[in-house]
Amino acid sequence: MSPLIPLAAGLVVLATGFLVVRSFGPRYRVGRLLASTPEVSIAEARTLAGDPPRYVRVEGRVDSEADFEDDAHRPLVFRRTRLQLRRGSAWIDLDDRRERVPFELREGLDSIAIDDQALDAGLVVVVRESEGTAADVADRVPAGTDPGTPVRLRIEQVSSVEHAIVVGVPGLDAVGTARISAGLGRPLILATMERSDAMRVLAEGDLRRPVLPAATLVAGLALVALGLVWTLLEALS
Repeated sequence: MSPLIPLAAGLVVLATGFLVVRSFGPRYRVGRLLASTPEVSIAEARTLAGDPPRYVRVEGRVDSEADFEDDAHRPLVFRRTRLQLRRGSAWIDLDDRRERVPFELREGLDSIAIDDQALDAGLVVVVRESEGTAADVADRVPAGTDPGTPVRLRIEQVSSVEHAIVVGVPGLDAVGTARISAGLGRPLILATMERSDAMRVLAEGDLRRPVLPAATLVAGLALVALGLVWTLLEALS
């Protein structure tokens, strides 16, 4: 058997792992950062609000002096409402509306502001979702859209009575207030659930799926290493 066989097999396995990671979109990266970022207290995060920047995880209670209510009279600090249209295997946004008020994360007497404008793929909450077809919202879809095309309404919100995990870079805003935001090429993450539950949401309920990229990486690298060692031994013999 040729050493090219394990080399080629390893490259195929690595390519498979890459495609699996891409199928997750940004969720895989968010889950990895949520699991691996070191935790500090909010008091420590405040002392890190300067140079050099550090990416850290903090936990605490969401708090605000200016919340607003939803239909169930829950006090909210952030709500994102998106109307999406199915295009092939992807969902595209037809409308993306955000409602927000300034809020912070509090731990005892310590608090740090949250840069809510930086929240995007890193928002991990229980999503309220309803589905239908383009015919149900004919006035809000592009002209010529097939009436049977699937559409969905997704609502993601954060309440001022929730406990949250926030991952980001502490810094100072324009007026010198300590806040945590995206930075160092990494997103701001806010999860209103335990990390294990957040991982389940990010994996869309299948906790075995995120293991596959790691398994393919290990197997692919092992096969490539085997092929290289085999090639070297043959060259020396």
